[in-house]
Amino acid sequence: MHALPTLVVKCSAQYSKGAHMSRIGKKPVELPSGVTASVSGQTVEVKGPKGTRSFSATDDVTITVEDNAVSVEPRGKSKRARQQWGMSRTQVQNLVTGVTEGFKKELEINGVGYRAQMQGNVLKLSLGYSHEVNFEVPEGVTVTAAKPTEITVEGIDQQLVGQVAANIREWRKPEPYKGKGIKYKDEYIFRKEGKKK
Repeated sequence: MHALPTLVVKCSAQYSKGAHMSRIGKKPVELPSGVTASVSGQTVEVKGPKGTRSFSATDDVTITVEDNAVSVEPRGKSKRARQQWGMSRTQVQNLVTGVTEGFKKELEINGVGYRAQMQGNVLKLSLGYSHEVNFEVPEGVTVTAAKPTEITVEGIDQQLVGQVAANIREWRKPEPYKGKGIKYKDEYIFRKEGKKK
């Protein structure tokens, strides 16, 4: 019975020795046709059909561009360097995806009389309040309402697209009884049972 703690210590020690490899980090980010990347210090800039985006990495990693791909390498074997390695590689991949395909969030509106429409750069929302909600669309994203109950947020910056979609949803979060409100298209609303008469 006393041998078990020793075994656990040995296993965890072996794991920590081999933990310096990042499966995400060691894969170079391929640059598709029509996309270019340049590195200045710790900042990588990516240009593509949809625009230009940049990202500044910490000093824990080295970023290089060669053979039509962007590579990220850790500086040293510290825990922070390993964390920044995978994270920085993901950020670079997001830059490439943003300038080629872009990012999109789709929202659905549920509720009698609830609707949305675009007027210029303002998204007008009727959500059961005594007044219409006027949501001004920030620069860097495009918001469309193809149907009164559907809203699409698009842009090349993944974080900005997600934040704008979250801000719109915040105006009327879906309630759990009838599901009325604004929800993400792929979001599941856990329903509660109402009071029985």
